[in-house]
Amino acid sequence: MRNARSASRGTGSHTAVGLLRALWKRYEHHCTQTDSCPCKLLKEDIFLQIEKQQTLKKITLSFPDYTPSDSVLPSLQPLLMALRDERYTHVEELNIRKLSLEQKDIVELCLLLERGGRTVYPIRLLELVDCKHSDWYLERLGKAVKSSFITTLCLDYTHMSEGLKGLLRGGLGASQIRSLSLCYCGLGSWSGTVLASLFTKSSVRELFINGNELQCVGATELLRPLALNSQKRAETLNMTISNTGKKTRKRRAKTESRPEVKGRPWLKKLHMFDNSIDDQVPSQLKLFMELICILVKFSSDLTELDLGENHIGEAGGKELLEALKERKAAKLSAIKIQVSTRMSTETFSAVLKNSKKLKSGKRKQQKTVQYLKSSNVFYCAFQVISIQLQLGCID
Repeated sequence: MRNARSASRGTGSHTAVGLLRALWKRYEHHCTQTDSCPCKLLKEDIFLQIEKQQTLKKITLSFPDYTPSDSVLPSLQPLLMALRDERYTHVEELNIRKLSLEQKDIVELCLLLERGGRTVYPIRLLELVDCKHSDWYLERLGKAVKSSFITTLCLDYTHMSEGLKGLLRGGLGASQIRSLSLCYCGLGSWSGTVLASLFTKSSVRELFINGNELQCVGATELLRPLALNSQKRAETLNMTISNTGKKTRKRRAKTESRPEVKGRPWLKKLHMFDNSIDDQVPSQLKLFMELICILVKFSSDLTELDLGENHIGEAGGKELLEALKERKAAKLSAIKIQVSTRMSTETFSAVLKNSKKLKSGKRKQQKTVQYLKSSNVFYCAFQVISIQLQLGCID
């Protein structure tokens, strides 16, 4: 019996190695045919898995060393052709970064994602980060995602105007997506209403929109249906169960999990880091904070809330603190929270004390000293000032 098992493992390993060698050979062939440069990172990943004698489940296509002056350009086409030719169906995660996507690329990618083809590719995570495209591409992608296995979609650094509406028209709301990331996509206050409509139709439970410009108006429109639904659900539960006793809390959890009680929309994670939410118009910030506090007080599903680099101020910090205390009194689970430090130290510390620490998520890459070196003048000035500070020549 033991020999049979080891023989079975050996056969599986041999199959994995053969599949990966064939995939790389086919990919190189298509790169030559299409005059595209092969991806060094993909080669490293494939040969690492060959050493391990395991299939490659996560494919990353990225060209960090590429410059626009290169004679041979990177392309998505060779990879898609190789996957289809070899019927390589082991990919679960597809990560594509900084590529200019042509119409043919989009069509081929969508055909690969959709379940309707002869061969099914069970890709569950798709990342298209900082890829140039047209608005048409997002609508077509929405249609493909609707009939795919994808549950996590990341479109960070993808500039969107009509593109967000195109995703919805394509059918994003009817997809299986649970986690949606649209960080640094140029989303303005107009997008709040569009995103709110998405929640009322879709199964999205995690939203990452860091580095956009929703401002108070857009963020308020986004939060309104979420806050009102969480309050309605809490009121429904309070009418059906009492608030005392251990057995009652168990009944509450069971009741809360029923489909008729747990209706849409609701979220587990909401990351709105750096969205220009501030007190320039106090009445707008007040309305935004009212909805945030309703969500914090009543949503038992919410586990993460990132409001970092949004300046809710001292008054907003105190409102949030009171909401956190009420949540604690209602015996709901603690939320991981991040807020701006632009409030008193006492209030900021109290907010953190009544919540869990949220680790830094997606942040825009910061300029480094290396950037300064690109300009000798600025770099020299930087060095001179640094030396003077060390010597105490300037305060």
